[in-house]
Amino acid sequence: MNEAVVMCHLLLGSVTGALLAAPYPAVGADPMRSARPEPAPAVTTKIDRALESAWAKHKITPAAPATDAEFLRRVYLDLAGRVPSVAEARAFLSSARADKRRALVAELLGRPVYARHFAAVWRHLLLPEADTNFQVQFLAPGFEQWLRGQFERNVPFDRMVRDVLTTPVERDTTQQALRGDSGTSPIAFYLAKEAKPENLAAASARVFLGIRLECAQCHDHPFATWTRDQFWSLAAFFSGIRTQDRGGGFALPEKEVLDRRELIVPGSERFVQATFPDGTEPRWRFKVGPRQTLAEWVTGRENPYFARAIVNRVWAHLFGVGLVEPVDEMTGSPDTVTHHPELLDELAKAFVESGYDLKGLIESITASQAYQLTSRGATAAAPLFSRQQLRGLTAEQLFDSLAVATGQPNEFREDPRFGARNSPRTEFVMKFGQQSDRSVDHEMTIIQALTLMNGSFVSGATSPEQSELLSAVLAAPFLTERGRIETMYLAALARTPTANEMEKALAFVAKAAAEGVPKRRRDEAVADIFWALLNSAEFSFNH
Repeated sequence: MNEAVVMCHLLLGSVTGALLAAPYPAVGADPMRSARPEPAPAVTTKIDRALESAWAKHKITPAAPATDAEFLRRVYLDLAGRVPSVAEARAFLSSARADKRRALVAELLGRPVYARHFAAVWRHLLLPEADTNFQVQFLAPGFEQWLRGQFERNVPFDRMVRDVLTTPVERDTTQQALRGDSGTSPIAFYLAKEAKPENLAAASARVFLGIRLECAQCHDHPFATWTRDQFWSLAAFFSGIRTQDRGGGFALPEKEVLDRRELIVPGSERFVQATFPDGTEPRWRFKVGPRQTLAEWVTGRENPYFARAIVNRVWAHLFGVGLVEPVDEMTGSPDTVTHHPELLDELAKAFVESGYDLKGLIESITASQAYQLTSRGATAAAPLFSRQQLRGLTAEQLFDSLAVATGQPNEFREDPRFGARNSPRTEFVMKFGQQSDRSVDHEMTIIQALTLMNGSFVSGATSPEQSELLSAVLAAPFLTERGRIETMYLAALARTPTANEMEKALAFVAKAAAEGVPKRRRDEAVADIFWALLNSAEFSFNH
């Protein structure tokens, strides 16, 4: 990194501190504030009233409303998994529609980019093995393809979960997945868990019920509610799956015995019958397998866990912290903390009444006052949600945001299929990995920071000679120096620079141009500014 880049970084200052300072002043007229919003829908009103009551009780003054630019970037990262393009940012910021925030959410939820992003989010939850297991990595693209289809059609979430829990376990389906064509079935869920009842039970309880039952797999925990028998009674619902070991420790499911509903607790001679975690006995039906019976209970309206667990996961996705923490241990743990139990119950009830409409739930939460607060200020964030928290980007969000900001084509960002292990996206994601189960606990390693500063991807994208976007901006005859700098800010941060930032940037470019060949040094100075923005904390965090 040359001296000019270091100077540029110093001129622009530490954006981490700026994220906690006062809101951005706009350049000239203030286009960043939205017009008067429309009346909130019923569910949003319940969220607002519950949190306003908590703020009043604890004498908390919430943070200021987020600017349009803050909201724009936040909602793109949350729903699309990337920052907006320059054109998307300009269109939204210049819009005078009173309902443009809700309109943007509805638009994003209707675009393929939403389905793509949420498929990746839920693939990580359902197939975490793909992050470390090469064999399971082969199955991940097909599983994401299946999930993407569910989100594109807005399949009711209870139906999607039933399909995961009841997908046919047959030799043909397994072989199809092993050929790399599992996009029509969620069979990869069973392959990744080696079709073992204990693995399937633990994953299903954790993701769909918010219960970490595997802690009781080996023995009763002295401080937990769940017992060993309860764990194996849940695992018994999967006991009818028959597997064949194909070597390498990778067992393949081949068929299911529908009347098998019991198993032996390992290390004992005791048989346990399939029983629901709440202690109720299943009502068995002729020729209806135990997985079907389990799926009906899991997604049933009377289930005390399912709707609350899913609502809590969506809330945590949008805020970084759930209404109940940890999101995987909503009951039965001494470490479980419930922030707003009444609100969670209200949202779960509304989710059920909507027919498990995930998009509707997202629209309600993103329209709330809490979601639309700034992250700036010193007021408490969780558990009162009186301001937004800084959330680290996942590896996929970071790569896709870099690709959009630097003008890479869509095919550059698409998920690679098996064998494309040296593609830019694969190499980047493998190097960055999953930062943390909680985005608010994000930490970046030195190697990752150096990759952003000196790696070939960012270096090429911020080079006047190599970057198509940068070269086009620098050569555009209709752009002034101010226009070029503004475009760099919109590309990286989805906002225009403040008056102070613009002044410093213009001075930096003018000083550079006076020191050598004017155009070449000017181009290098603009490229240095772009590089500094892409390496700023403001770019690497959702806020």
